[in-house]
Amino acid sequence: MTDDLELPGVVRVVLVDANVLYSRVLRDYLLYSADEEIIAIAWSREILSEVTEHLVANVAGFTVESGARLATAMNRAFPYAEVDPAPEDHERLSGLVLPDEDDRHVMVAAIAAEATILCTANTKDFPEDVAERLGVEVMTPDALLSVLIAEYPVQLLAVHATSVARLRGATDASTIAALERAGAPIAAARMVPLLESAGIALD
Repeated sequence: MTDDLELPGVVRVVLVDANVLYSRVLRDYLLYSADEEIIAIAWSREILSEVTEHLVANVAGFTVESGARLATAMNRAFPYAEVDPAPEDHERLSGLVLPDEDDRHVMVAAIAAEATILCTANTKDFPEDVAERLGVEVMTPDALLSVLIAEYPVQLLAVHATSVARLRGATDASTIAALERAGAPIAAARMVPLLESAGIALD
């Protein structure tokens, strides 16, 4: 998959997979990027259910109720983000083969959202030939955030500042470290000189 996005300056509709929304720092960076209106963000109820399932299984103290509150907060903040795929959305994917059929609902959601970008950590599950036929670009969160940092540095500084401010105990340095651990090392590296240019030291 390519790391480049076309049409600089045009707001892209980004369907975000559960494996990206699972990460607090990736979720924050993308949600706050949508707040900055440099992307439009989308998901489905099934994707949010997967997020809750994995958080309950892997994060101590996170419950089904916690997941419901998270989903409600996300949908309240972005009331047009959740898509409900129609039969014709499923039909567009009919006859196309995916490596993991469990991921079919993600691509169908991207179709329903009229997404130009499908942001996922598992790009191998969405073959380029299938994605291209549907008009969808498949990108990792690292690739997507790296491009947004390059194109919208002022907005990404605001995204970072909000991410730090809204997580108790977070610092600039801990947030950049979390971004790297979450599988976005290129984006993390690109944020460092951006922060330094704004007078924010990480050491």
